[in-house]
Amino acid sequence: MDTSSPAAFVNGALLRRYIGQKVRAVIQVIRSDIGSVIGKSTDDQQIVVKGSPNPPLTTYIEVIGIAETENTIRAEVWTNFGDSFDAQNYNELCKLANGEFRHLFI
Repeated sequence: MDTSSPAAFVNGALLRRYIGQKVRAVIQVIRSDIGSVIGKSTDDQQIVVKGSPNPPLTTYIEVIGIAETENTIRAEVWTNFGDSFDAQNYNELCKLANGEFRHLFI
């Protein structure tokens, strides 16, 4: 496991804390355009992911990349997470990873 460049777990609200840094987020794909994907974060905020994923995309994807703005990520890695995903539990994970248990996450 490479720990030299960790990616913070984020939802839509937490993304603004990490502008210019590496993040990971799971989004529900709303639509895919040339060079970007529009999605809904696990806390129901709109996120724009820049880049070109390999099709086909599933309903839920994880992106790892650099937070460019409070609602934009420039993706480096795209991972399909399937068409069924527990967004509520992932959202709680994001809160824990950025709260009192932050020290447990790289």
